[in-house]
Amino acid sequence: MPINVLMPALSPTMEKGNLAKWLKKEGDAVKSGDVLAEIETDKATMEVEAIDEGVLAKIVVPEGTADVPVNDLIAVIAAEGEDPSSVQAASGGNGKAAPEAKSEAKSAAAPAPADQNTTPGGGHMSYERVNEAPEGAQPGGSPQPQGAGGRVFASPLARRIAKQEGVDLAAVEGSGPHGRIIARDVQAAKASGGGKAPTPQAAAEAPKAAAPAPKAAPAGGAPAGLSLDQVRGFYAKGSYEEVPLDGMRKTIAKRLTEAMQVAPHFYLTVDCELDALMKLRETLNASAGKDKDGKPAFKLSVNDFVIKAMGLALTRVPAANAVWAEDRVLRFKQAEVGVAVAIDGGLFTPVIRRADEKTLSTISKEMKDFAARARAKKLKPEEYQGGVTSVSNLGMFGIKHFTAVINPPQSSILAVGAGEKRVVVKDGAPAVVQVMTATLSCDHRVLDGALGAELIAAFKGLIENPMGMLV
Repeated sequence: MPINVLMPALSPTMEKGNLAKWLKKEGDAVKSGDVLAEIETDKATMEVEAIDEGVLAKIVVPEGTADVPVNDLIAVIAAEGEDPSSVQAASGGNGKAAPEAKSEAKSAAAPAPADQNTTPGGGHMSYERVNEAPEGAQPGGSPQPQGAGGRVFASPLARRIAKQEGVDLAAVEGSGPHGRIIARDVQAAKASGGGKAPTPQAAAEAPKAAAPAPKAAPAGGAPAGLSLDQVRGFYAKGSYEEVPLDGMRKTIAKRLTEAMQVAPHFYLTVDCELDALMKLRETLNASAGKDKDGKPAFKLSVNDFVIKAMGLALTRVPAANAVWAEDRVLRFKQAEVGVAVAIDGGLFTPVIRRADEKTLSTISKEMKDFAARARAKKLKPEEYQGGVTSVSNLGMFGIKHFTAVINPPQSSILAVGAGEKRVVVKDGAPAVVQVMTATLSCDHRVLDGALGAELIAAFKGLIENPMGMLV
């Protein structure tokens, strides 16, 4: 049976992708694990692997095509034994079968968009069998998700979610192609108490009793405000250049606008003395071994100490090592610290996992690798998703103090300013010390004032007594 290849969702927030390059051409044999194409998301360029075998019969979306919606048809694979020349591409996207391929499926209900055979950060294409009715489907009637012998038809992702959430797939009604159970069906069943998911008719009627839908948001994800034409009206024609948003900038605008609307921010600022840290840094860097070319094995930055200090602070204040999740908080055993890396047109926030356990030299090496790959847009989604807190350091730009917007689903972010010489009072007399200002933005749903103060105090203590990071 012909297999539709759909634009995959390579991250939880991906809505569209750019088809950068096809690595297989029409007529090429395809087997599981082969790299079919390169897809540009809002954050990275990823190689996408095949999960089925056959011959690439038709490329529907040519390479270089931008803004291809998730689940749109991009290619068709002829299954084993089929004549690739006889396989036709669908006339439209969203996984619709070609007219030639629909004859055996006319009696089935119209399929919903196919589920994604992928997990966040995965690299697998989304597939839909074009001409294949499920076992147990009744001719001329509604397809059933359960076939002969009690077999339940469900996508791999739906099965995984059901297992994790304890949902009985036998009690879930599928809304996917031919009655197949997909991820949203399992999530709906869980939301309704683990029973049977709402039928398509019930789902369609439910919004009628709901509150009126809010006005559609613009591309950046901001609430309804000034329209494009209204903004243009403030300025003389020809006095500006319009620069369309790329995928990364759209995502940043949407996510951070949502963060400011949803997460109640409050801010805590401390000044940290750096003299002891700078001396320790100099000593450690001088002790680094050298390779055959005479290059040091590591070179620690102040930011490496900041990352380590935040990791340790989170484990010393475990109630702060948590994120908000609808009606509860998720509290973690290890610390995951994201670090903002500026690139042209936006930023990445790769996450240092187990930052509390790693040595300073390991953190330094990971950050250098992350920064290089971030600028080349080669980070994998699993490398920049998650995290409990983040560090944003603008000290290298001479910024003394600023506040940062929390990166959802994280619950805090530390804004770090430049280290500078300042006059302070020590033992009743003026003294010159090197000081760094740090401001912690907190999500008040997770951290109240006292808890946030405890967290930033633990951070300050480690920065000013850095030997504590070595034991």
